[in-house]
Amino acid sequence: MSEENQSKNYDIVVVGGAGHVGLPLALSFADKGQNVLINDLNQATMDTIAGGTVPFFEEGAEEMLARTLGAGTISFSADVGEIASASTIIVTIGTPVDEFLNPSHGVIVDCFKTLLPYLSNDHLIVLRSTIFPGATAWLQRFLADAGCNPLIAFCPERVVQGKGIVELAQLPQIVSGMSPEAVEKARALFSIVSPEEVLLEPMEAEFAKLFDNCYRYIHFSISNQLYMISNSAGVDFNRIVDGMSYKYPRSQGIPRPGFAAGPCLFKDTMQLSAFAKNQFSLGLAAMQINEGLVLYLVEQLRERFALAGMTVGLLGMAFKPNSDDVRASLSYKMKKTLLLHAKSVLTTDPNVTTDDELMDLKTVLDQSDVLILCVPHDEYKNLETGDTPVVDVWRFLEHANRVL
Repeated sequence: MSEENQSKNYDIVVVGGAGHVGLPLALSFADKGQNVLINDLNQATMDTIAGGTVPFFEEGAEEMLARTLGAGTISFSADVGEIASASTIIVTIGTPVDEFLNPSHGVIVDCFKTLLPYLSNDHLIVLRSTIFPGATAWLQRFLADAGCNPLIAFCPERVVQGKGIVELAQLPQIVSGMSPEAVEKARALFSIVSPEEVLLEPMEAEFAKLFDNCYRYIHFSISNQLYMISNSAGVDFNRIVDGMSYKYPRSQGIPRPGFAAGPCLFKDTMQLSAFAKNQFSLGLAAMQINEGLVLYLVEQLRERFALAGMTVGLLGMAFKPNSDDVRASLSYKMKKTLLLHAKSVLTTDPNVTTDDELMDLKTVLDQSDVLILCVPHDEYKNLETGDTPVVDVWRFLEHANRVL
């Protein structure tokens, strides 16, 4: 246990608390006066946060971090033994999928094997990230077999990345637990930071998290599929949507086409498919469509241009607009695919700081023979691209020589 923290008793420890899920939650509780410890293996990232800098974009986080550091309600440690002094342990490590698109349960198993020596029956353990259906009940059995019987709850995170602090204070919190006491303690915990709690059974809550992301992923795939159909017919999809939705309520809410990616939507759809023994045909079709949009655009470019002699510039490498997160970004799939066909591929992004191959925007604009808007960042809204052909599926650029 670190000398700095050894005399402290914490209200909450957030395991994995330096990440996109854990940090907004930890700051929100600390800003409400809870003594919060961020426990994370990434010491460098914790040092950055402890120094007053948020390592990724999160609306309102810099100000909240400054307040909590000043108040002394936020602490940091990579020592897993620190968790023993807290009354509540929130685990923000979820279930990823492996290279075969199957859930990788070992991540959760390894996490709790590490935590187990420091757990007691007095703890409330809250699972926060997406988990495979049945994982909450599994955790209770796993710990009970080891002679440990803490209260166990699953309270899924459902906020939009980058707006976690804002939405946590606005959206109802789903609460579930393996016992009435676990539910009541988890409900009381989240009432500190959320406006309302919705009570479900554990597997209902696990499905609710997956269903949320699957629904959005499938929703996006509908527009992407219709875009590819209309574009192949030489018709402007966005004009169709504008026309069909004008003062027509049943066509409202149709999303525009674009890259549906990131660390959650694809992963959670594949988890649900695995749970359904790969009989989730709608989810699998959505994956083929959303992932296939990149390949479709490349083929369309190959039909129009002699790519082998051209430099292609990619605008935006994050997984979504106004983000600095490149995890599971389809921009990189676009880059890898184009490297097989184009003379060279240049990339730029105004927000991403983790890719050493990124170039400044002017260089990419000047040296590219064709441009692809991969991510409609706000910084690109009034971008002047001149006569250079532009692929703009989003129909975002106001001054562009669009070819797709």
